[in-house]
Amino acid sequence: MKENKILQRYEFKYFLSKNIANEIINHAKRFMILDRFADSKPEKKYLVRSIYFEDNFNSNFEEKINGYRIRKKFRLRFYDKDLDKGPVFLEIKGRKLERTYKIRAKLNHSDLDIVSQRKSLSNLLLKYPENTLVKDFIFETCKKSLRPKILIDYERMPFVNKYGLYFRLTFDQNLSCKKLNNNLRNNLASNDIKCKAGFTILEVKFERSIPLWFHRIIQSYNLRRDSISKFVLGMCYAKLGAETSD
Repeated sequence: MKENKILQRYEFKYFLSKNIANEIINHAKRFMILDRFADSKPEKKYLVRSIYFEDNFNSNFEEKINGYRIRKKFRLRFYDKDLDKGPVFLEIKGRKLERTYKIRAKLNHSDLDIVSQRKSLSNLLLKYPENTLVKDFIFETCKKSLRPKILIDYERMPFVNKYGLYFRLTFDQNLSCKKLNNNLRNNLASNDIKCKAGFTILEVKFERSIPLWFHRIIQSYNLRRDSISKFVLGMCYAKLGAETSD
């Protein structure tokens, strides 16, 4: 996805057992190809690391579990466990009625300290004076006292349509989380908390319609859509882990 482009789409999500996920992956390979980033990896998948921001009232969490149809949240996205390696993106992930949308802007690694300390956010305006996403993030951070709240890791195997309309399948496994306690780098050395161990999250992403062959997959495996949020799962499991350790 290009920087600052608004990507709008429908998203359907499903929990799959490992065996069912592998069977659907084999079906997908007949009609789709791995995206270029995954195909360049030896294991044909890559790490996704996201750091989500939240206010003192957990408003994003409440809006999601209460089913608000218009909502948004901010996150940082990485593709390496080392926050200082690889690209880093500031993103808005949101929903507007039936569609989801995502906007992203690439940041420099030096910007992470500014975001973490929150004392010199105005410096980001000087560096990105025309970037509306950065402006929105600074405004919301100051208004709501947003803080880095939860870190989510998972491994992704993504497939894209060979031809025709936009259609994308992502198979996400080994989901884990860490509570950050308001600091980007806090608790990064702590143990991961596994979320929905043994399950794969299938995300079906499309602009207009689902191909006929995948409709048959849905019917054959009796797939049932679920209101899955990795952010919500991480928040719940991190809270459960904290209570267990008390």
